[in-house]
Amino acid sequence: MKRHASIAVFALLVAASLFAQAPKGWMVRADRSKSASDPDAAGAIKFMAMGSPLHAVNPQAAVFWNAANTATGAYTVKGTFKLMKPSGHTNYYGLVFGASDLEGSKQAYLYFLVAQDGTWLIKRRDGDVDTKDVAPKTPSDAVKKPGADGTSVNALEVRVGAGKIDYVVNGTVVHSTPKTGLTAKTDGICGIRVNHLLEVQIDGFAISK
Repeated sequence: MKRHASIAVFALLVAASLFAQAPKGWMVRADRSKSASDPDAAGAIKFMAMGSPLHAVNPQAAVFWNAANTATGAYTVKGTFKLMKPSGHTNYYGLVFGASDLEGSKQAYLYFLVAQDGTWLIKRRDGDVDTKDVAPKTPSDAVKKPGADGTSVNALEVRVGAGKIDYVVNGTVVHSTPKTGLTAKTDGICGIRVNHLLEVQIDGFAISK
C-alpha cells in the first residue's frame, strides 16, 4: 500500500509541475501524438492567465476546462482565439462543448476548431482513441489566416438551440447540425482544445443562455 501511495503522490507532483501555472479551477488533459510522422515537441504544456486572456503553449495537444463552465439546454459558448505564430504544418484550435468524464477513460466531447490554412472542422470524441468526423475540414473565407506578423484572430461560437446547432466564425455561420446522431448530446462541460505545436491566446471565453 505504501508503494502505491508513493506512486500516486509522485504522479500528482509531476502533474503539478507540468501544469502549475493553470488558472484556478482549470484542468488540463494532454492528448499525446501516437504518430511517428507527426510527433509532439519537447517540453511541458503551459496554460496560464495573462491578465484577462488565457494563454496556451502546447508542445502536445490538450483540452483545457473548468467544471464551473457547464451548460445545459439552449446556450452559446464563445471565445476569441489569437494564433501567436503558425506551426510547421496545419494544426487546429477552438471550442469544446457537451463534454463529460474529461479526467477519465470515458472522456466524451464535441469540438469545433479552426486552423491557420483557413479551414474549420467539427469532431466528436469518445474515449482515448475514438474520434468521428461530424464535418470534415472545410475551407471558409470567414476563417482568418495569419497576416504578415504571423498572427491571426478568429472569434468562434457554438450556438446550441432546441433542435439544431450553429457553428460560427467571426459572425458567419459556417455550418449547422441537427441535435441528433453524433451531435445529439450537447449538455456538459464547455472548454478549449489546442492541438500540438501551437501557441494560442484566448479572450472572452464565456457561456451565455
